[in-house]
Amino acid sequence: MSFSGMVKEELSRQISMARHCKIAEIAALLSACGRLTSDGRLKFQTENQVVIRKYFTLLKKTYNIDTEISVRESRQMKKGNVYFVEITDPVQVETVLQATKLSTDESDGETLYAGNGLIMQQSCCKRAFIRGAFLAAGSISDPEKGYHFEIVTGDERKAVQLQELIRSFQIDAKIVLRKKSHVVYVKEGAQIVDMLAIMEANVALMNLENIRILKEMRNSVNRKVNCETANINKTVNAAVKQIEDIRLIESTTGFHNLSEGLAEIAELRLQYPEATLKELGIMLNPQVGKSGVNHRLRKLSEIADELRMNKEDLL
Repeated sequence: MSFSGMVKEELSRQISMARHCKIAEIAALLSACGRLTSDGRLKFQTENQVVIRKYFTLLKKTYNIDTEISVRESRQMKKGNVYFVEITDPVQVETVLQATKLSTDESDGETLYAGNGLIMQQSCCKRAFIRGAFLAAGSISDPEKGYHFEIVTGDERKAVQLQELIRSFQIDAKIVLRKKSHVVYVKEGAQIVDMLAIMEANVALMNLENIRILKEMRNSVNRKVNCETANINKTVNAAVKQIEDIRLIESTTGFHNLSEGLAEIAELRLQYPEATLKELGIMLNPQVGKSGVNHRLRKLSEIADELRMNKEDLL
């Protein structure tokens, strides 16, 4: 099972104790997957068995409505099923619509909108609504590969409403247009952890946190290794250049024309090509610090550059 599937499985078992929270979650589910048919039936449709089970359970616990789950093969997919729950009794339909404050779109008369903010005034109800929206139309990427949380909505109006709810918890949710859908998404790992906390997916939250900690540790180790490798490469390249300069001086003018300090460090560098500046300084008599050794080697490099320039002038 995917990480997203595990999150939804956990959320499907999360039933709020308060009736108003159950109503808020039903409103979110119907807004995403429900519609009011022309003959007055309240129809809920999903391809996810976990989602239909949650909706069925909420109807029973909230309104004591007994319905049946219908199943048929998906016409758009080679495999998989589509699950339906229909409320046909006009009184029960009216009960659900009035409680959830859902209204239909004026253009088609079927699309449902949770336009009334009364059911989402309390923080707990906002959490329940977000949980229902994610269950119905959300997904979360495998945290081993990357961090991405999203909920797909049918139009901009629903997307903006959901974005505002999420932002009320200080999470920077954004909206992007994808084909004909508006997608509300969160990208930052720490904020996705917060989203799981908001929806009360505590087991998934702990799993994600463990993965984040391991990834951060690996990244930290990799950064240190890369930094050390870069330093080693820099040191080796510098030593190679120093030896080239010293050999040029040796073959052109010899060390006898150098000062005692420069000649001493030149001979040591040739003898110990892998030694660090600190190690070279300790070998000198009297000992010299890293900056002193670096100064002498830099002076040798300047002498070698002058010799190269003089050679070019002669040519």
